[in-house]
Amino acid sequence: MSHSPIAFLASADEGNIDLWLTELRARMPDEDIRTLEELSDAERVQCDIAIVAQPTPDMLDAVPNVTWIHSLWAGVDSIRTVMEPRGTPVVRLVDPQLAETMAEAVLAWVMYLHRDMPAYARQQRAHEWKKQPYCRASDRTVAILGLGALGQTAARRLAPQGFRLKGWSRSAKSIDGMECFHGDDGLVAAVTNADIVVSLLPLTPDTCGVIDQKILGAFKQSAGLINFGRGPVIDEVALRQALGNGSPGHAVLDVFAQEPLPSDNWMWDHPAVTILPHISAPTDSRTASAIVSKAIARFRATGEIPEAVDWKRGY
Repeated sequence: MSHSPIAFLASADEGNIDLWLTELRARMPDEDIRTLEELSDAERVQCDIAIVAQPTPDMLDAVPNVTWIHSLWAGVDSIRTVMEPRGTPVVRLVDPQLAETMAEAVLAWVMYLHRDMPAYARQQRAHEWKKQPYCRASDRTVAILGLGALGQTAARRLAPQGFRLKGWSRSAKSIDGMECFHGDDGLVAAVTNADIVVSLLPLTPDTCGVIDQKILGAFKQSAGLINFGRGPVIDEVALRQALGNGSPGHAVLDVFAQEPLPSDNWMWDHPAVTILPHISAPTDSRTASAIVSKAIARFRATGEIPEAVDWKRGY
């Protein structure tokens, strides 16, 4: 049985297009998966499914009749402005491997701050030979903001290292080995006295700008901040002021309100900022392709569309 073609829509920033196409086509040999450039105007109109990786609005507009869209990313805020008004279901990637990859990055960069790597980098630039005082992991408190699959997996990776763990979520949760907080008042309590704060928050109407002057003001002096969630969760103006005051003492930022980060942005040259180019949890093409192929096979067999993003919640 032949089906309508499936559009594969990826921005130029998604550097592994050929790899994605190879994996997806191998998983779905009976499907006709093509890039926008490979589709004629008539075929674009016929597409009933789109698989996307950070597509531009023009790409989405080029396939107006898709029944639903499967994203290859866990975050879908970049396509919200186009897809929410259209009402087309958007399915975000829920991949256990993504959580494991993120937990690995959280562990690596928590250790980076825990072992004072920013201080040693500054000393190297100054040709200064100096040992920083050692602090046991058991004497450090790490607060994780966002206790969904990513946050809970990161907590499980950190726990064996001996860190004291705190966590915050919108609604109340109970997690073994972690002191949990929730709600607006709980966010202040979660970051207070934390040595390292890790944000894994998704971008929603409730979380946009939630790490603001008030929250940053509750940080202890010289605390570390890691943002691997979404850039707009942090008020960048408030962050710049807070860094100048030494709380946080250093920020590791992997996500930004505008990506790629403009070359004239103040964060590039700030001595208390480490910039990463959105690499904390790259999607694994093998596991993601397997998940997408199963969802599409189920849709072909039953007409069932996987659970779609609730735009009111943002995920």
